[in-house]
Amino acid sequence: MIVIITEFCEAYKPFRIQLFFFLLDLHVLHNTCVWAGDILYSQKKAWKDPNNVLQSWDPTLVNPCTWFHITCNNENSVIRVDLGNAGLSGGLIPELGRLTQLQNLELYSNNISGSIPAQLGKLTKLVSLDLYHNQLSGPIPSSLGNIKSLKYLRLNGNELSGIIPKKVLDLVLTGNLTEMNVSDNKLFGTMRTSKKRVTTITQDAKISS
Repeated sequence: MIVIITEFCEAYKPFRIQLFFFLLDLHVLHNTCVWAGDILYSQKKAWKDPNNVLQSWDPTLVNPCTWFHITCNNENSVIRVDLGNAGLSGGLIPELGRLTQLQNLELYSNNISGSIPAQLGKLTKLVSLDLYHNQLSGPIPSSLGNIKSLKYLRLNGNELSGIIPKKVLDLVLTGNLTEMNVSDNKLFGTMRTSKKRVTTITQDAKISS
């Protein structure tokens, strides 16, 4: 009897291993979804939302993929946040930089204030960062230069100050940046590009080369 049980266990050993890794993947996926939901809910609490556009952001739901203005991929990872022209005010939390699968962060035409968190430079899959027409202040973080995937960087219409970091400008040469708009801010310095690929750069006359 012991021999039969042993043989049975050995026969199903590969299936037990597959089941283990399947359950492990489910565990990681669940934690990733909850993790993203916690971050986004924390951001919700940091904002004022007079139009109740974030009403569906309910932390008791399984994951944030069912929330309005959130798009996920097939693995339930958040890849897009669409909250342009939503009447939101308040700051950006540094924890947004932990949404590592994020590709589009669309927060334009709100009343978002404070600084741009340096942690956004950890969003290495980001394609579009649209923060234009807000009330953001302080410098442009040099860490944004880490986002080699970035194609659209639109920060115009804020109160950003200081110089444009060289590391960010280098995205024109070493990254995929095709449009950068930093006009209507309090920036100074110059911009130059020599890459053959067409890049649209919009800036104030006072910082033109």
